Amino acid sequence: MSNSPNDPQAGQGRPLPKKEADLFKSVVKHYECKQYKKVIKSADTILKRFPNHGETLCMKGLTLNSMSKREEAHALVKQGLMKDMRSHVCWHVFGLLHRSDRNYNEAIKAYKQALRIDPENLQILRDLSLLQIQMRDIKGFVVTRNTILTLKPNQKINWLAFALAKHLNGDLRGAVSVIDIYLGTLNEGSLELEKGFESSELAMYRNKILAEIPDNLDEALNHLDACKNVIVDMGAWLMSKATFQLKLGKYEEALETFVAMFQRGLTEDYRVHTGYMCALLKLNADDCADALKLRGTNTVATLRPLTDDERKTLIDAYTGDLLESHPRSRAVRRIPLSILVGDKLQDAVASYCRKGLTKGVPSLGSDLSAMFLVEKDGRYVLADDPADIRAHSNFSMLVGLVDGYISSLLSHSKFSDADGEEEESPSTVLWAWYLRAFLHELAGEYMDGIALADKCIEHTPTAVDVYELKARLLQAAGDKGAAADCLDKGRELDKQDRYINNQTTKYMLQADRDSVARERIALFTRHEGNPEQNLYDMQCTWYELELAACMARKGQWGRSLKKYMAIDKHFEDFHEDQFDFHSYCIRKVTLRAYSDVLRFEDNLWGQQYYCQAAEGIIRNYVFLYDNPSAVGVEEEPDYSEMTAAQRKKAKAIARKKKKSAEKKAAEAAEKRKVEEEKMNDQNGSKKKKAGGSSPSVVDEDPDGEELLKRDPLEEAKKYSATLSKHAPNRISTWMGQYDVAIRRKKVLMALQALFKAKAIDKESNELFTRIVDFVQKVESEKEANPIIKEVLASETTTLLEGKSLSDFVSEAASRAKSDALTDLPKRIAVAKGLIATNVGTVKEASSLIIDGGLEGRKVSVDTCRDALRCLTFLGSDAEDAKTEWVAKVKEKFPLMTNFS
Repeated sequence: MSNSPNDPQAGQGRPLPKKEADLFKSVVKHYECKQYKKVIKSADTILKRFPNHGETLCMKGLTLNSMSKREEAHALVKQGLMKDMRSHVCWHVFGLLHRSDRNYNEAIKAYKQALRIDPENLQILRDLSLLQIQMRDIKGFVVTRNTILTLKPNQKINWLAFALAKHLNGDLRGAVSVIDIYLGTLNEGSLELEKGFESSELAMYRNKILAEIPDNLDEALNHLDACKNVIVDMGAWLMSKATFQLKLGKYEEALETFVAMFQRGLTEDYRVHTGYMCALLKLNADDCADALKLRGTNTVATLRPLTDDERKTLIDAYTGDLLESHPRSRAVRRIPLSILVGDKLQDAVASYCRKGLTKGVPSLGSDLSAMFLVEKDGRYVLADDPADIRAHSNFSMLVGLVDGYISSLLSHSKFSDADGEEEESPSTVLWAWYLRAFLHELAGEYMDGIALADKCIEHTPTAVDVYELKARLLQAAGDKGAAADCLDKGRELDKQDRYINNQTTKYMLQADRDSVARERIALFTRHEGNPEQNLYDMQCTWYELELAACMARKGQWGRSLKKYMAIDKHFEDFHEDQFDFHSYCIRKVTLRAYSDVLRFEDNLWGQQYYCQAAEGIIRNYVFLYDNPSAVGVEEEPDYSEMTAAQRKKAKAIARKKKKSAEKKAAEAAEKRKVEEEKMNDQNGSKKKKAGGSSPSVVDEDPDGEELLKRDPLEEAKKYSATLSKHAPNRISTWMGQYDVAIRRKKVLMALQALFKAKAIDKESNELFTRIVDFVQKVESEKEANPIIKEVLASETTTLLEGKSLSDFVSEAASRAKSDALTDLPKRIAVAKGLIATNVGTVKEASSLIIDGGLEGRKVSVDTCRDALRCLTFLGSDAEDAKTEWVAKVKEKFPLMTNFS
């Protein structure tokens, strides 16, 4: 073939001949239709005659990338780009290649380069705008969408995308103006001005923007009335209207709107009830704002203490008009339980309990536990510690009622011996026992609860819910193995129940039976391949969290990190998943939901599951930094100071240790391999019968060995930085930040973490421990930089509230002794602080734990073990205290295993 300069080659201002040009169009068409083999065939035909045609080389590379031939694809695209750097097609393809690799910044650069060559290419502009919103380059997104709108003003999607860009950029008036201009371009009688989903969503989106403009609720409210005739989602329309009326202080109008929502069937929506209460009580703007943020079954009555007048107003409404209008509403009957007090409350609870017990409602106890509210700083919080629950008046009242029911049901099968009382079915006493056992669980009376659960099982051996309750009680009492066995027995009763199977898996992992847990969870995965790979594909985060914690307890740090990292990968996928919605949501005009999703995605890394995984990674790496021998990394002995005989002996010992470690690792790997093969054989039987099997993903590093080779502090630093940015309201975030910073010798960063944590919870036991640790390290390690030294001296005094470290610890000890309900972890932390600072004796430190430690808050099997470790740490002087503690704990938790 001739390669003379006269041959037409793109990039030199010469187009392909017609035949090859048509063939190139077919290349693009086949690629869009995902007919990749035809693309390759057509591209090769062009390249036979024009081997240096850059655009064809790039298109062939892009196709190979779609066929999972990544390296070959990159080489071809780069080659094509080098052959024709003045082609917008080549740069566009280069950007698409980077986009497929999730290298968005490089893709944006390539798109911008393509636009320099062809600034009005709509496809490139659209692709660029998608990447800009994905990367939250909002200013660039505004410019790009404005350009697209200028080029194609006759398309609705371009107007809506530009309005969205203005909205996200904070130009709220500009966004409203864009929507108004678009609506002004429509002809009278147009379908888009009639009542319909798209016109309704656009009107509600415009209203949402109006409401976000400061001090603009009047206009937003008026707009709701103006657009009512096109609205389809009347529930959202009414909720917005009522909310605006509340915030504007138009209580009577808001009350009418909320009543209208009840009449539309929203009687079970507690947000509507909350708004109704706010309007009825005419609460101030701050209380209304706090109330409207409530979720679940919480209302104004569970937000703050009510005055007598407020209580009377609400009771009159809920026992009068609302009950008459909606007698079948569960919420209308349930809400008075959080309003009434005294004998009226007892009567209402009695009636509610009887109905629940007669129907056999397992969740009755969880429902009623919402009554255990305690006041804190003028707001109600739910009591969740056994010590607080036992002291609550509502708990005593409920216990009295249930005990009375049990006694009466056992004697004459009725709730009471009053005349006209109907006889109950035999199952009623079962659920009364169940409820009483649940109350024992809340109060920390685990053995009594287990005894009642056994009665329930003896009465009805097929009640699956009872097995779950008993398992919870056994676990809380200290026997995780028996808890897992109990729940597994309940699972056998209903093998089609995914929930009980998942709970069994969870309990098996908490009992460190990971192989059994794997068998249980495999029952509900696909019937082919590795079940753990299936769970990974399903992004089953709860399982991976539990398995990672199980592996950490077993000292298998690599596998633990592997599972935690899998969750990190899931969240990266969640973040990437939004890419598909950028054009779809605008096209479908679901703009309200789309803008909410974007804001949710911005806070994605602050979600609870991600935080738990990141904190697990930090804990593991910090442990590995402190204990390098945990992964077999031991310091090489100094042979230079040894004699020849000693050196020979030391090397022999080292070789023996290494050989032993390798043998153990090989045995563990072989055991896992056999288990996996067995599991795959069991789960793959159906696939084999079908006549084939799909290729499974091969994990090159199942034990996470590569993760163990990374720098522990660098990895921990990366995750602590992510949490500091996205989860600043979690105290555990700053505890992790401190642990990493202090090991990196970043004292100012560690100090900042302590202040952040103190602002969240100054009574935290973990914070107390780290404050003592920080001050001691700062005092022992002299800072060379005079400016840092001065800052540390000043801020450490502030951290200690103007006291010396010894006074700070002494006062904490005094407060712990004076308050009988001081939680056990805080007592442990202060006891350690007394010894670390030489402020108190071993006897004083141990008595802080022994005396009243089991009567305070946060007493559990795990905290009792922590206390035992603390007493062991105190040495031989605390031996008597340790013996006494073991006896007391075994009396409270007789089922506790491995505690001595």
